[in-house]
Amino acid sequence: MPLVKKGAIVADSFTHAVDDSEIPVEGAALIPAVRFLADPEALVARNSPTGVIWPNNRDLDELVPYLDKLAVVALVFPTFRDGRAYSQARLLRERYGYKGELRATGQVLRDQFVLMLRAGFDAFEVKKDADAEAFAATVKRYTVFYQPTGDGRITALHRRMQARHAESAR
Repeated sequence: MPLVKKGAIVADSFTHAVDDSEIPVEGAALIPAVRFLADPEALVARNSPTGVIWPNNRDLDELVPYLDKLAVVALVFPTFRDGRAYSQARLLRERYGYKGELRATGQVLRDQFVLMLRAGFDAFEVKKDADAEAFAATVKRYTVFYQPTGDGRITALHRRMQARHAESAR
């Protein structure tokens, strides 16, 4: 499955530790929420990057104590009609100040990509190579937005105000 990160198609360095598969001792691992919460202290103490796959029907309050120790939080879009992961992403970025990789997984579709970026996602697991190429191109296409969000981009209003301030300072 292609991974798009910061506008480029990259190899996923994280092993997905699904169901009862063994969690690797070495190397980056993405761990399902249920397995992670069974022993979070041991998993965040690993000597390798650790991430968690967090379903959109699970309360983020269970995850918040471990955010500073997680390299990746992968939020799940089980269907394209279910947008709860958007809210989770904004909460993680804006309320909880999560700075690590925020990955969209599941039904990650082209027409929702810009909104996912604006919600704070910076990595995307997509199902088709053609979608991965479109996602990578889209990151570079949009540079200015009107509404502020948790993606850290400066809004059109703030750019205009900065330009006026710089002009008046001359």
